[in-house]
Amino acid sequence: MDKGTQGRLLVIEDNRDIADMVCDYLEQLDYTIDYAADGISGLHLAVTHNHDLIVLDLMLPGLDGLELLRQFRTRARDDTPILILSARDTLNDKIAGLDAGADDYLLKPFEIQELEARIRALIRRNRGQVSPRMMTVGDLSFDTGTLEVSRNGQKLKLTPIGIKILHILMQASPRVVQRREIEEQIWGDLLPDSDTLRSHMYNLRKEIDKPFDKQLMHTIQNAGYKIADIDQ
Repeated sequence: MDKGTQGRLLVIEDNRDIADMVCDYLEQLDYTIDYAADGISGLHLAVTHNHDLIVLDLMLPGLDGLELLRQFRTRARDDTPILILSARDTLNDKIAGLDAGADDYLLKPFEIQELEARIRALIRRNRGQVSPRMMTVGDLSFDTGTLEVSRNGQKLKLTPIGIKILHILMQASPRVVQRREIEEQIWGDLLPDSDTLRSHMYNLRKEIDKPFDKQLMHTIQNAGYKIADIDQ
């Protein structure tokens, strides 16, 4: 199938009514849609085809959406944006989805116009990434081409959102980046709840600083965050 002018999407959703509504609406906006009604088929399509974005339900037959997400990020090793569409509405559910590798989380029931706006924003940001290069702060290195992060020669395992936050902070280093600036670069105008960024910063700090003697990530009270080697 020829790729629509807006891009190619994969919708993984077992509720046929929701799937039909989403697919029909997005196809009218000139997106090409691949569809799977279960986790196993969805993972196969995600790994074997290139998509501009994946819309993923969590409660799927065959393979749970969180496990699908984890396997896709491990096996495909790319940064295709993934938007979770789920009725699971607790903070822990949202954090688990984002930590597993999702880029955004939209609760059911939802407005179809908001879903499309979030899809547009995620695709736009993903296409706007800068050319690959190596960034370093102290003994922390980030290859923006391969998305590999290492410190003192030790490879670090970060979530996709963690990688995006790290990119923002390292690109600005040693400048302080305001909380709102980080949120807008990652989520655009559709900002998450107040605990989402805090959770990602906690997990990122745990990977970047906790195993090492020297602190590189710094929280600046009432200002924001920065990554800097203060001895340099």
